[in-house]
Amino acid sequence: MRAFSHLTADEIKERAEALGPWFHNIELNGVPTAPNHFLGDYPRIKWHSFADAIPKDLTGKSVLDIGCNGGFYSIEMKRRGAARVLGIDFDEDYLAQARFAAEVTGQDIEFRKLSVYDVGALEERFDIVLFMGVLYHLRHPLLALDLIHEHVARDLLVFQSMQRGSKEVVPVAENYPFWDAAHFDEPGYPKLHFVERRYADDPTNWWIPNRACAEAMLRSAGFEILSHPEDEVYVCRRVSGPENAAVYPARGSLT
Repeated sequence: MRAFSHLTADEIKERAEALGPWFHNIELNGVPTAPNHFLGDYPRIKWHSFADAIPKDLTGKSVLDIGCNGGFYSIEMKRRGAARVLGIDFDEDYLAQARFAAEVTGQDIEFRKLSVYDVGALEERFDIVLFMGVLYHLRHPLLALDLIHEHVARDLLVFQSMQRGSKEVVPVAENYPFWDAAHFDEPGYPKLHFVERRYADDPTNWWIPNRACAEAMLRSAGFEILSHPEDEVYVCRRVSGPENAAVYPARGSLT
């Protein structure tokens, strides 16, 4: 059987349709995998808005793509020369798409079935960790950020989450008296909205932060925000976590 990289456009289209539906619209030798995406040319349209915030030359760097989906960002990291790119996802269908897309585009990328809650099992730190579009699908989002900080992030974290609510960010005091509750009603106070049933017809949308909450959670998990190049995207550097942060086991499944 011929390698996927040698398939004709018709063969690529047929194979892509068999692997669908795709959430990542990836152009595979001129064939789009999700040409009718409800967000347009997604995630390329988002990537173009923050691509310059990530080093263009990743020669010698290692990258972990958590929740890699169809592999769009993994492929872009490899195109920038990253020495090692590992994409993880807990959905076998997405992993099959990602492997196919990487093969067609000629990128040497490893993909593994793994949950964000299990990243300690990798026993490896990465120069860049991508955590794009995952947080709001998790029942335990702060735990995920803590585990990333504790086990796999060496330097940069590129984070993206859907946000709802106010984009305002108000100053928050170090502490408040028990009877002082007015600040909780401020639109720009950190808020994490809980979705009990569904949002956008997706039962895996659990927690959706406002902007202030997304930034506060990153800081709380030990990530210094370096830039905010796009409404939902933050480029962060790993720093020391807060003294009162919980410590979670490095090995064993938490799922």
